[in-house]
Amino acid sequence: MEDFINAWTLRHGRSRDKLLPLLHAIQEECGYVGDGLVPVIARALNISRADVHGVVTFYHDFRRAPSGRHIVKLCRAESCQARGGTAIEAQAVQRLGVAMGQTRADGQVSLEPVYCLGLCAIGPNALVDGRPVARIDAAALGHIAAEVGA
Repeated sequence: MEDFINAWTLRHGRSRDKLLPLLHAIQEECGYVGDGLVPVIARALNISRADVHGVVTFYHDFRRAPSGRHIVKLCRAESCQARGGTAIEAQAVQRLGVAMGQTRADGQVSLEPVYCLGLCAIGPNALVDGRPVARIDAAALGHIAAEVGA
């Protein structure tokens, strides 16, 4: 990844304002921004490791470890919670065999929280491999589990 970072910064520049685009490029390239890359990124952009770490940990979309082959994101916003999201989350944990915020040991599925998908009137909602799924109930959860191989 060090070669990738160096090549990217040669093309796009080495200034502080390149941090977010570089992090996105790294995640696109290898699927996550590992903690071991923080000092490499900091050196490449001539910023502190604390600055890089702060940005990576602040934004929920940056992964610090590899994700599962399939990613299921469940909405935890108030509207979805009011429509039964808490019960759906508990069922999803059991059905998918993975705790919220974790990747299953076999690497097949990651279950992640998301804090609003903008589909509030038709919740509870999820994103399954980037595809929105609304009105999640036990039956819909069964379809999702079958789709992701759980």
